[in-house]
Amino acid sequence: MDYASARRNMVDGQLRTNRVTDPGVIAAFESVPRERFVPEGARGHAYIDEDLQLGQGRWLMEPMVLARLLQAAEIDPGSSVLVVGAGTGYAAALIAQLASGVVALEENASLAAQAEALLEELEIDNAVVVNGSLREGYAAQAPYDVILIDGGVEEVPPALSEQLVEGGRLVTVVRETPSMGRARLFRKDGAISSRILFDAATPVIESLRKARSFVF
Repeated sequence: MDYASARRNMVDGQLRTNRVTDPGVIAAFESVPRERFVPEGARGHAYIDEDLQLGQGRWLMEPMVLARLLQAAEIDPGSSVLVVGAGTGYAAALIAQLASGVVALEENASLAAQAEALLEELEIDNAVVVNGSLREGYAAQAPYDVILIDGGVEEVPPALSEQLVEGGRLVTVVRETPSMGRARLFRKDGAISSRILFDAATPVIESLRKARSFVF
């Protein structure tokens, strides 16, 4: 399969046609080989406009959704970025093209090892993979200019918002019902405010579901 051609078609057919205009974001998606970050048997589907299963209950976010989140986050060359739920490291590899430094946080040790190996193979030296709790973030390198939660959530853990700088941004997809979700941009200006960006059906990361309470 001609992955380079498939990558160009993804950018032209999925991103540019869906209001992704930021030159840095476009260039990152053009340069990072998405097929390397999915299971080998799924590489032929790496550039379709759907979320792709990574296994172990995790997904690679649909390209258009991820691109629009990164565009809304306004990452610049001086930005420090935390990727929460980094999976195999695709979003971290993209962001490394835009930011000064990336921390890729992943709770699944197997996925974290894959991400670390792939980033090393692609000679991406401004991203580091950390194995740890997604709900707790990674305070050791905080505060961050931008946090991307690389998957759907039912709620944003408070610890993540606390790790933003003043004026910092957090982007993710919040699933409000089992069938409906919305991409949101959160901003820290004293308090945390948020706005809806667009509808999206990104699968939820299991550890970022709301705590269930008993009803009597």
